[in-house]
Amino acid sequence: MKLLLKRKFKGENYTIGDLYIDGVFFCNTIEDKVRDLPAICPDTPKWQSCKCEGKVYAQTAIPAGIYKITLEKSPKFNRILPLLHNVPHFLGILIHAGNTERDSAGCIIVGKNTVKGKVLQSKDALEALMKMLENKKDISIEIV
Repeated sequence: MKLLLKRKFKGENYTIGDLYIDGVFFCNTIEDKVRDLPAICPDTPKWQSCKCEGKVYAQTAIPAGIYKITLEKSPKFNRILPLLHNVPHFLGILIHAGNTERDSAGCIIVGKNTVKGKVLQSKDALEALMKMLENKKDISIEIV
């Protein structure tokens, strides 16, 4: 299963995107601000927090790229969520519910972007996404 996140609006503090599943529009997303980061982080492959210049903790979107996704139990949310693997500069990146970039901390928030700077109906979007992903193997997301 292939997910595609097309970032379409890069604001001062947040980023709005469209999420497609196997080529079909699924929902909108909100993330933190896209910032210029080095291509490689020397810290995150060692499971250490990134100390690279340009990254602002909990205020930076993950780099564009292609990432493997598995469904894993999140200790923070105490439930199974999509986890992105090998994201440079980031550890523990999930797709989850929320409303603004303040709920993100680098993660991808799903919902409907009907209000400027927010996504709504996020829990519904997440539940629908989880139903589509359950029992799927070889899940990936491309972020552009």
